[in-house]
Amino acid sequence: MDNKGYGNIPSTLFECITFLVRVLPIRSVPTFIELLIGAMLTQAGFVTEAWLAINPVRSWNAYYKWLQEGKWSWVALGVQMARMVVKLFSQSIWFLIFDDTFIYRCSKKAPGSGIYHQHCNKTNRPQYARGQCWVSMALSIGADKKYSAIPLLSRLMRAEGNKSKLDAASTLLRVIAPVFSEQKRVFTLVDSWYMKWPYLSQVLEHGFHAIGQVRRDTALYGIPALLVGRLGRRRKYGDKFTPEVVAALPEYRKQVFLYGKKQWVRYRSALCLAKFMQGHKVRAVWMQFEDENGGLSQQRLILSTCHGLSAEEIFSYYARRWSIEDLFNQMKNRWGWRETWQQSRQVLHRWTQILSIAYALPQLLATYCGDQVEHMLCLTPWRKKNQVTAGRVRLGLQTILGNVRVRDWWNPTCRKFQPDFQTQAPPKTALKDGRQQNMMSKSTEKQVDLPPL
Repeated sequence: MDNKGYGNIPSTLFECITFLVRVLPIRSVPTFIELLIGAMLTQAGFVTEAWLAINPVRSWNAYYKWLQEGKWSWVALGVQMARMVVKLFSQSIWFLIFDDTFIYRCSKKAPGSGIYHQHCNKTNRPQYARGQCWVSMALSIGADKKYSAIPLLSRLMRAEGNKSKLDAASTLLRVIAPVFSEQKRVFTLVDSWYMKWPYLSQVLEHGFHAIGQVRRDTALYGIPALLVGRLGRRRKYGDKFTPEVVAALPEYRKQVFLYGKKQWVRYRSALCLAKFMQGHKVRAVWMQFEDENGGLSQQRLILSTCHGLSAEEIFSYYARRWSIEDLFNQMKNRWGWRETWQQSRQVLHRWTQILSIAYALPQLLATYCGDQVEHMLCLTPWRKKNQVTAGRVRLGLQTILGNVRVRDWWNPTCRKFQPDFQTQAPPKTALKDGRQQNMMSKSTEKQVDLPPL
C-alpha cells in the first residue's frame, strides 16, 4: 500500500476521531470508523455508497447488522461531538441554533412519514407535502465575519402523538446542557416558531439566554414605576408598547455586517416586560434594513432574554442563526441526507448522526486548520483565493483515502486512530527450528501520545 499523500491529512482529523470513539464500545469502533470515513468521501447518503468508498474488511451484512443491532448510542456521539468542539475552540460565548427542516418522502411506511405544512413558501412546491420533519441543533463557530454551523443532534418528529417541535427542542437542549459549564455564556438562536414560553422556560432554567424574532404585535409592556405611599399591590406591567409608543422611541442608523454583506440598519430599542413570558424582562429591538435607494424593509422585532446586551450585539448575534440554513442545504444536497433510507426510527437516527459527523469533521478542518489542508486542495488550484470549505476538504480526502483499508489504522491497544507513516516490513531472521522472528521487539515499540484536544 502506497503511503504517499497520507502526511497531507491534518493530524486534527485523527485526534477528533480518536476523541469521538471514546463513547463507543471497543468492538464497535472499527466498524464505525469505516462507515464514517466512507460517508465522508461520498455524496450519496446510502450505506452501500459509504461501504464502497473504502476498502472494507467485512461483508455488507456485517455493517447492516451493526447499524440494526449494535449496542451503541447515537445521542452519546452527538454529546461527545459537542465536547470536542468546546475543547477545540476557545470561545467566551457559545451559540446554539435550533431549527427544523423537511425531507420529502413518498412512502407512508417511512419512519415519521406524515403530511406537514410547508411554511417556507417556495416556488412550484405544494403547500402540504408528505415527508419527515427533523428538529436539529447546531453549534455556531468561527469569527471575523465567517461563521459556520456544526451539526450536533437531530431528532425525527413522530407522525402520531401530541409531541410538538418545542418538546423536541427542549429535549435536545436538556441533553446538551451539561456540556457547557457555568463559566460559559450560552445563547440559543431560534426563529419565531420556537420563541414560546414552554421552550424559553427550559432555556432560562439551564442558565442560558435566548435571542429570537417574534411577531410585531407581541404584547410588550414597560417597567412599572414604584409609587411611594400608594396602597394596594404594585402594578405588574407598565404602559403597553403600542406602534405609536414605538415610533416615539429614538431611532439610530448604523452600517453593520449582517448576512454576508454590509447593510444600513435603522433600529429602536427598549427594556420591556414580555407578557407571553410571564413578565420576564427582555431587551426588544425594532429594526429595519435600508436599501440603496433609501427604502425601508418590513419592521422586525427581536427579543433577547439577556437585557444587558446592546441592540447592536443582539442583531449581530442573531445573524449567526442563518448559518444553519446553509447547513441544511449542504447536508441535503451534498452529504446525502435526502437518501437516508432506513426501515426503523432508531436506525435512521444512527445513520443520520454518522452523516452529520461526516460533514462536521471536514467543516472543522476548514475552520480550525485551514492552513494545514492546503496540500490537499491541489485539485482546485483556480480556487486558491477562495474560502476553504468542507466540500474542498472532501475532494482532497477522496484522492488520499479512496479504497484504503482504514480499519488497519485503529490500534485497539492504545485506542488511537492514526496511520503509521513509517511502518515497513521489518527484516526477519531464521531461527534454528525454521521459524521466523521479528527483529523489532514489542518492548522497544513506543507509542507517542496525541496532544490533548
